[in-house]
Amino acid sequence: MNRTRFRLLVFFMSLSLIGIILVQLYWVNLSLKNSEDQFAYQIHKILIQVSERVKTHSEDKLAQLKKANVGLDESEIQKKDSVDLWLTKDFIDGLIVEELEKEHVDVDFEFAVYKNQQPTDIKSDNFKHIEYNYEDYPLIDVDGTRFALILSFPKKEVFLFRSILNITLLSIIFTMIIIIAYVSALNQLIKQKQISEIKTDFINNMTHEFKTPIATINLALDAIKNPKIFSDSEKVQRYLQMIRDENKRMHAQVENVLQISKLDKRELDITKDQADIHDVVEEAIEHVHLIIEAREGVLTRHFDAQRTTALLNDVHFTNVLVNILDNAIKYSPDEPVIDIYTENVKDFILIKIKDNGMGMSKVTQKRIFEKFYREPTGDIHNVKGHGLGLAYVKRIIEDHNCHIYVESEKGKGSTFIIKMPLIN
Repeated sequence: MNRTRFRLLVFFMSLSLIGIILVQLYWVNLSLKNSEDQFAYQIHKILIQVSERVKTHSEDKLAQLKKANVGLDESEIQKKDSVDLWLTKDFIDGLIVEELEKEHVDVDFEFAVYKNQQPTDIKSDNFKHIEYNYEDYPLIDVDGTRFALILSFPKKEVFLFRSILNITLLSIIFTMIIIIAYVSALNQLIKQKQISEIKTDFINNMTHEFKTPIATINLALDAIKNPKIFSDSEKVQRYLQMIRDENKRMHAQVENVLQISKLDKRELDITKDQADIHDVVEEAIEHVHLIIEAREGVLTRHFDAQRTTALLNDVHFTNVLVNILDNAIKYSPDEPVIDIYTENVKDFILIKIKDNGMGMSKVTQKRIFEKFYREPTGDIHNVKGHGLGLAYVKRIIEDHNCHIYVESEKGKGSTFIIKMPLIN
C-alpha cells in the first residue's frame, strides 16, 4: 500500500468515526429533548388535574357551607369561612403525589400556593422562589381572589437523564466498541505498513548481501577456467578459498535467519553450563580482531569484575558479543575505537561495549532490537546487514535471563550494556 493510499484510507476511516460519534451525540441530545418535552406534557396534564380536583373540592366545601348557613349571602359565606380552611399544605401535597403516580413520574418536587401573586403559607418545606419553577397554574378564583399553584423540580435534569440512561449507556458502549475497533484496525494497518516496508527492506538487504558473494564466486570460477590460472596451483587454491569463504558467508546469513525463526518457535535448543565471562569475551574478540586491525582500529579491555562465573551457552553468548562488536565496527565511519568494560553490581556482572561510531536516534534506540529493523538511511547502503543480528541478540539475552540496554547519541557513538546474573 503506497503512502497516499494509506493516508486516504486513514482519513476516511477517521472521518467515518467522527461522523458516527457526532450522530450519536445528536441522537442523545434529541432523546433528551424529547424526554423533556414529554416531561413538560405530563406536568402540564398533572397541573390541570390538580386544578380540577381543587375546584371540585372547593365547590363541595362551598355547597356544604351554604347548606349549613341557610339564608346567608354567598359572599358573606366566603368571607366568613376562608378558602385557607380547606386549601392546606397536606391536601395539595397529596393531590400532586397522586397525580404524579398516575402518570408514573417519579421525581422530587417542591410546591407553593400563591394568592394574588403573593406567597402563602401553603407550600412545601424546601420551596424557594428563586428556583426554576416549571409552571404556575390557576387553581380557583374566590370573590376576585386568584389562587395559583407553582411547581418546581430541583432534580429535573437528573430525572430527565435517568429516563434515557439505559439507551445512552448502550450508545456509549457501542461507540466505545467502534472506537476500540477503529484504533485496533488503525494499529494493525500501521503495523502491516511497517511490516511491508521491513519486508521490502529485508529483501533488498538480503539480495545485496547475496549479490556480492555470488558475483565473487562466479568471477573466481571463471578465473579458474582460464588455462593460465588453472595451471597455477597457488592461484587456484586462492580462488578456491575465496569461493569457500563466500559460500560460508552466505551460509552464515541463511543460518542467522533460521536461528531467529527457531527462536520465535522456541525450537532452538540452548543448553547452559558454567563459564567464565572474561573467557567468553576474549573468544568473541578473537572473532573480530582481524577486522579491527584491517580497519586500523583499536579495542581496549577494562576488565574490572572480580566475580565472573555465570551460567550460559558458550556458542550463542559468544555470537551475541560478536554481533554487538560487529555492529560497533560497521557503524564506525572512521577507524573503530572500541572499549569493553566489565564490573560487578551486587550479584550481577555488567558487560559494556562502547564504540565511537555513528550513534543512534532516540527512535532507533527504542526499536533497535526489533526483528528486521534497520535505521533508515535513505538511498545510502554503505552499512550492510539485514536487521536480524540484534533481534537474535535480544532473544538469546532473554533466554539467559539477562537484560540488555543501549545508550547512544547521534554522532557520538553507542554503548551496549548486558546485565547478567552470576552463580553464587
